[in-house]
This record gives sequence, C-alpha cells and structure tokens, in this order.
Amino acid sequence: MPQAERRYLRLVLVAGLTVVIDQLSKAIIQEALPLAQTVQVIPGLFSITHIRNTGGAFGLLAGRASTFRTVFFLGVSGLSVVILCYLYAGMAPGNRWASTALCLICGGALGNLVDRVRLGEVVDFLDFYVGPYHWPAFNLADCAISVGVAILVLHLLWGKSELSHRPLKKKE
Repeated sequence: MPQAERRYLRLVLVAGLTVVIDQLSKAIIQEALPLAQTVQVIPGLFSITHIRNTGGAFGLLAGRASTFRTVFFLGVSGLSVVILCYLYAGMAPGNRWASTALCLICGGALGNLVDRVRLGEVVDFLDFYVGPYHWPAFNLADCAISVGVAILVLHLLWGKSELSHRPLKKKE
C-alpha cells in the first residue's frame, strides 16, 4: 500500500475509531442511566452522571438561543474538521505523533458533531470532583480532543518548532 494511502488510512481508522467509541459510550449512558442520574464510582472523586450540554466547552454559550447555538456549533465544528483534514493532508510523512494527534482531535470533533446533529446537544457523563468542587462533566470525544492537543503541545515543546507541514504546491 502506497505511503499516501497508509496516511489516510490512519486518519480514517483513528478518527473513525474515536467516533465509534465515543458514540458507543454515549449510547450506553443514554440507555443505562436516566438523564440527571448519577452513579458514584470513586466516592469524593469520580461519578458517572448523565447530562446534556447545550453549550460548548464548559457550557460556553449555553444560555444563548437554541437556533444560534446550533448554527454556531455546527459551523465551528464543521470548519474545524475541514482545517484539521487540510493540516493532516499537508503534514510531512513520518510525523506520526503530530498526525495521530490531529486524528484524535478530528475524531473528537466529529463525535461531538454527531451529537449536535442528532440531538441538538452533547451527551456528557464523566464527572470529576473533590468535595463540592466539580470539573465540568465531559465525554470521550472531549478526552480525545484534549489528548490530541496535549500531544501537539508536547511535540512542539520537545524541539519540534513546527508541525513539519509540507509547503503548498505552486500553480504553474
């Protein structure tokens, strides 16, 4: 299999697997746990809580009108996926960490985009807290995005001053 095809196979497999695992986990939560119900896993630290997030990260724009939120988040998510695919396509061969990071971010964005298209909101269920102090609940798509961003940051901090992007071809 040519190297270019292997690269795109990685994108499809990693991003696709991320979406499948994210959507499966959300389906399990929706089936097994009624909305707003909690199952304590580690007392004082971690619970599984079925909630719906109408906003973005940390509930951003949750108070805005439904139509505005839908158009805004669908547009931002769609544009993000297009930009991530563009960056991925231009990435130099052999840059496995950075390319995998982009695949994870793309898969996470697509996972939450599926929720927004299907439900108009995102299913969240991972609830970490210490006493009364809760981190905003999140899901596996959010985890994939966070891990992907962390990999990119570490990649840049460990001497890779850029993402080794190939220059754009000039039109002749």
